[in-house]
Amino acid sequence: MKVTVDQDKCVSSGQCVLNAMDVFDQRDEDGVVELLDPEPGPDHYENARAAAAACPALAIHIDD
Repeated sequence: MKVTVDQDKCVSSGQCVLNAMDVFDQRDEDGVVELLDPEPGPDHYENARAAAAACPALAIHIDD
């Protein structure tokens, strides 16, 4: 799995962190998504997919 984010689309909702805190974080100054792990292991697949599905801005992209 490869995860990418589009920080320009991010609306700082925090759904990514709520769903996959080992894969995503938010910048302190503005809450924009930060990608912690662009190639998470199998134990994080489900949460990363949930984060992408929950993102209101569709700023998270997953390639299997």
